[in-house]
Amino acid sequence: MARAPRRKHTSPTESRTPGQIRLIGGQWRGRKLPVTDVMGLRPSTDRVRETLFNWLMHDTRGARVLDCFAGSGALSLEALSRFADSATMLELDSAAARQLSQNLNALKTDNGKVIAGDSLAYLAKPADAPYDIVFIDPPFRKGLLEPCIERLSSNGYLKPGSWIYLETESELALPALPTGWQLHREKVAGQVAFRLYQFRPTETAV
Repeated sequence: MARAPRRKHTSPTESRTPGQIRLIGGQWRGRKLPVTDVMGLRPSTDRVRETLFNWLMHDTRGARVLDCFAGSGALSLEALSRFADSATMLELDSAAARQLSQNLNALKTDNGKVIAGDSLAYLAKPADAPYDIVFIDPPFRKGLLEPCIERLSSNGYLKPGSWIYLETESELALPALPTGWQLHREKVAGQVAFRLYQFRPTETAV
């Protein structure tokens, strides 16, 4: 979803055509979409996405989604395929952002919105409304995770019950997370660790 110094590990049994993502569920199941050739772009693998959306099985339909480092759009497009109500995709690389817009056009959907520019600058502004699902899959080893989390928590992007997905390099020690972030599921696949949290502030109130 984001850019990294090296490509994400894939197992020998998991094939993925270079330059494409394949949607694995929902109304566009099996649809293949092009990915811009950007250095280090690493779409979340089919296996990781299948696990994530199994975790979110009862929460994706009708959801308002924010993809903080959209990259190939694999996560947000998968959510739209599974009938999320909307997806806002933040992407710094202009070529990748153009490809996201072209893929939305190819899918003939107006439920996705691409915002080209710096994610942290965007998240520093107050949210118009909170999101139901937030994907955080930043470029590896760039120090973007902690400031992203801080801005999401401080500027109204989350509400009680919001789901927050983190995908990071497996060796990364997570920063201290905000009060109310409850770990729901976690897993490691090769070089990648992925975790799903739910924002439940009332459960940690003293």
